[in-house]
Amino acid sequence: MDTETSGGRPARQGGGDTGAASRAVGEPPAAADTPAAGAPAVGDGPAFAGDLPAFAVQLRRLHGEVGRVVQQYAARQNLHATDVQALAAILDAPEPMTPGRLRAVLGLTSGAVTACVDRLERAGHVRRVREDTDRRVVRLYYAADARAAARTHFRPLAEALRRAGAGFDEHELTVALRFLTALNEALAQVPGEPAGR
Repeated sequence: MDTETSGGRPARQGGGDTGAASRAVGEPPAAADTPAAGAPAVGDGPAFAGDLPAFAVQLRRLHGEVGRVVQQYAARQNLHATDVQALAAILDAPEPMTPGRLRAVLGLTSGAVTACVDRLERAGHVRRVREDTDRRVVRLYYAADARAAARTHFRPLAEALRRAGAGFDEHELTVALRFLTALNEALAQVPGEPAGR
């Protein structure tokens, strides 16, 4: 897989299942990739009641499909993939993003984040705003025009989500959202080296 993801976090380097990562999407796991009978599926962690290899395949497919649309947007806007991740992080942040928090979210060095924000500002995607009370504090805002262009480009993803969700009731969707939230929280705890050195 790429070293970057479209979900706002870099893919972690080192360790992991390199066979699974290099397998074609949708291809069943090889015997070497399947845990031996009675062995825990992953390390010594808690039990997983579902079909772990099947979940892994579908998550890789999801990553690939979303990544394809993100790469198209990056190419059209003349941005790096990391720039699009930064825009997503700014958009999804519960409060105005700062360069320091963006560095933590993306797993980049401070120099790489500065270069990323400089590119986004020059291209008209973000605005840097200094706090009135403390001029050292900088907040990053997604520019309205650029946000509208992104919304138009990514509308097919929202429509795909609606189509896929139409076959599930509210309870099932609540459980699915709870699982995705828990998965993202667990993935956020996976250690990794900062990118962009």
